[in-house]
Amino acid sequence: MKADPDLQRMLLDLQSLDTQLNQLIHRSEKLPELAQIVELKAQITLATQARASVTGELEDAQSELKRVESDVELVESRIKKDQERMDSTSSMKDVAGLETEIATLKSRLSELEEMELSIMEMVEEHEAKVLEANSSLESLSTELSKAEHSKNVALESIEKERQHLTANRQTIANRISPELLSLYEKQRDRYGVGASLLQHGISGASGVKLTESDLAEIRAAAPDEVMLCPDSNAILVRTPESGL
Repeated sequence: MKADPDLQRMLLDLQSLDTQLNQLIHRSEKLPELAQIVELKAQITLATQARASVTGELEDAQSELKRVESDVELVESRIKKDQERMDSTSSMKDVAGLETEIATLKSRLSELEEMELSIMEMVEEHEAKVLEANSSLESLSTELSKAEHSKNVALESIEKERQHLTANRQTIANRISPELLSLYEKQRDRYGVGASLLQHGISGASGVKLTESDLAEIRAAAPDEVMLCPDSNAILVRTPESGL
């Protein structure tokens, strides 16, 4: 294939833009916010599970407290009734029996009240843990929102830059002959690099110095002959810097 040397040199600008576009893709895929978001979501999952656990413990303690409070009310009610019965009876036998029962009930009441206090303390501890879990989850959710906002801002910036580079690329591509552009695209798709500058006998794509036989072949070729890099298979663009 033959192509105007000036058009061949324009391939270097096209390759530079394509390299920058690939770098943008890499940047968008490697934003630090992406890893941060993944980590925060994992922490939120664990924090949600932890909150569910402490909430369950709180609900169990609250249920136990209600049960004990109900028992306290029941015992207090029985003591009151026995006291009323004792106050209204004249039978010494009944009084003695009621006194014994009241003493037993008061002993049971004392136990229940101690248990009630203990459970109330437990409820307070679990409430504190739930508040702490809620605070932790809220803090993580705030961090996640900030990270997602930062990610979106970064992606918007990358997208604007991509649009700018794409527009410049299209302008250059429109000036290159369809045949040369097609070869460039084919080589870039196949090997990753479409055009490479030959500088001081070294291919920019491979970073390898060409052999003397390869350089001799290139020297013998007409300036408009399209040459391929023997190492990278990219279109080898010759300039005064090529050292030919």
